[in-house]
This record gives sequence, structure tokens and C-alpha cells, in this order.
Amino acid sequence: MPATLGLSTDELLSTTRAVRRRLDLDRPVPLDVVRECVDLALQAPSGSNLEPWCFVVVSDPVKRMAIAEIYRKAFAIYRDLPFAADKITKEDAARDAAQQRVMASVEYLAEHLHEVPMLVVPCVSTWDPGPMERLMSAAMFGSVIPAVWSFCLAARSRGLGTAWTTLHLMFEAEVAQVLDIPVDAVRQVGLLPVAYTRGEKFRPAMRRSVDHALHLDGFDPSRAPSAPPS
Repeated sequence: MPATLGLSTDELLSTTRAVRRRLDLDRPVPLDVVRECVDLALQAPSGSNLEPWCFVVVSDPVKRMAIAEIYRKAFAIYRDLPFAADKITKEDAARDAAQQRVMASVEYLAEHLHEVPMLVVPCVSTWDPGPMERLMSAAMFGSVIPAVWSFCLAARSRGLGTAWTTLHLMFEAEVAQVLDIPVDAVRQVGLLPVAYTRGEKFRPAMRRSVDHALHLDGFDPSRAPSAPPS
């Protein structure tokens, strides 16, 4: 049996965080452990049971450096966008301070991404949406996102930290060239740094109350979910 932290289901679900600053950049990650996480991820459901996913695992330092340079180019654009983490206000001092910490950790990851022992790029086969674009787009992403999150949960249970990042998708074709991904047939959905964490204890994040998010028997416009500023 693989070595795990022995977290309960609720502990696992409530403490799987986006880990950036606490990634251990000096401790190697065995490929066998990543394979275990991918193997569990493959148990996720997918539309029509197509299993349209793949996970490109990058350990080669030259390729990690190339991807990190692309990521840093995207981060330089992101930091000035109106929806960058430090520009999102929560109308609460503690949560606003948390936003500043998030931005600092994103910047830290951009600076150190090439040092992360493993990068994982989850991908999904692209589907022709035809006349049902909304349905097919939701089905496509709904057929890979559960698998990727299962990967993150499996990693957390083994003492590994992950962060689901998407900034590199500004230059998806460049990353595809580094990894020989056929851009016409396969779409990247994220970039996950994977490393053991410094320390194993993580706390639940500050979130709005369930009463704000739960709409019973219909949508309440007074509690509409937040949209990013444009």
C-alpha cells in the first residue's frame, strides 16, 4: 500500500490547497508516486465514458526551464490585469490581506517554477462542438476537471502539494511545442507543479458562508456569485 498521511475524507477535501511557497524544491518526487496519483485520477467519470484525458508529466530539467520561461512571460501580463489576485477586493480586511498573500505566492511560483521537481500538464482531446457549443464545451471540461482534481487529492494524501495554474495557456502553443502536444487535437487545461510540501498541516481556507452559496429551489440574484472585473 502507498504511504499516505491518513487524512479523513473531510480533512482531505478541506485542506487540499493551492501550494506554492511551501513546495519543497529540493526533495525529489519519485515517478512511481506520481503514477499512483494518475492511476487514481483515471477513476474519475467522463462524458459518455470517453476517458478523453492524458497527463503529460515533465521531469526533464531543460523542458521544465523552457515551460517556466513561458509561464513567467504570462505572469508578467497577468500581474497588470484587473482580475489579478491582489486587485480583487473582498470588503473584509482579513480576506483582502489573504488576496495579497495569494498574489505574493503566485509571484514566488513564477520565479521558482523551473525548480519544482515535477510539472504535470493535464490535457483533453478536443471535441467539435457543432451546433451545441455550450453543451459540448461543458461536457469536454467536465470530462477532465474531475480527473485533475482527483489527481490533486491523491497527491495531497501522499504529502505532495499541487497548484492548478492556467497562466501558461496564454501561450499554449509554445508549451505544446516543448512537449510535442498536437494543438489541433489536444487541449491543455492546466499546469500543476508537484512537489512534497514543507510540513504536512494545512488549514481550510477562508470562504464565504454556505448560506451565501446555497440557493434553494431557485436562483437568488441578491447572492449572485462574484464575477472577475473586466
